[in-house]
Amino acid sequence: MTYEAIQVSKENGVATITLNRPPMNPLNTQIFKELTQAINGLQSDISVRAVIMTGSGDKAFAAGADVTEMANLTPVEVYNFCQDSQIAFKRIENLGKPVIAAINGLALGGGCELALCCDFRVAADTAKFGQPEIGLGIIPGAGGTQRLPRLIGAAKAKELIFLGDIIDASAALSFGLVNKVVPTESLLEEAQKLAKRLSSKPAVAMAMAKSAINTGLNLDISSALTLEIQCFVTAFASDDRKEGIGAFMEKRKPNFTGK
Repeated sequence: MTYEAIQVSKENGVATITLNRPPMNPLNTQIFKELTQAINGLQSDISVRAVIMTGSGDKAFAAGADVTEMANLTPVEVYNFCQDSQIAFKRIENLGKPVIAAINGLALGGGCELALCCDFRVAADTAKFGQPEIGLGIIPGAGGTQRLPRLIGAAKAKELIFLGDIIDASAALSFGLVNKVVPTESLLEEAQKLAKRLSSKPAVAMAMAKSAINTGLNLDISSALTLEIQCFVTAFASDDRKEGIGAFMEKRKPNFTGK
């Protein structure tokens, strides 16, 4: 499929999605729809075992929603805009494969919210993060009020959302917003190393672990533990479980096939 606002490449079991509206990669309806299409395709692509999400250029991962598109929208149109963003972000969050955000430069507003949908966040040491919507008289509308407190706690989330402060990569690491901070020049290399490690793991077990964690966070503990058993049984039924246990007993390295 041909895209205009994003680029999608695949190599050695890893797909890379690049937001392609340089230099700031603002998020608009077209990006949301193309992200949804791309993720739908990657879900069914058995050759892809891990995904990297990044932005083109070195200034921004995504510097926020495209305010020029939003400025004159009616309330109904704004609702649809937010719906498009949330549909895309939910697809990323629920993709049955690990997704790594390689954050180069600014990740503000919707850009920060996009990073929150990913399973891992690797940031360049020049990256900056924030939910500055309050300064425009609005609030985050693509999941920031919900995913951010679940990730870093309500107190820190309120600090970022209520004040609209922009923080650097070091502060983001201390907040628990990112997993790792690396030199800018080695950002994609580090993301690719992590993607390679993840892509070597059993795909069914990876998908079940992700589903159990993401869904279980929104359930009571009893329901979440029941879900965990169901996901465990699904992983146990896979060919990779047979290979993994067999390799363990035979003291050899497993050869997972993703089945």
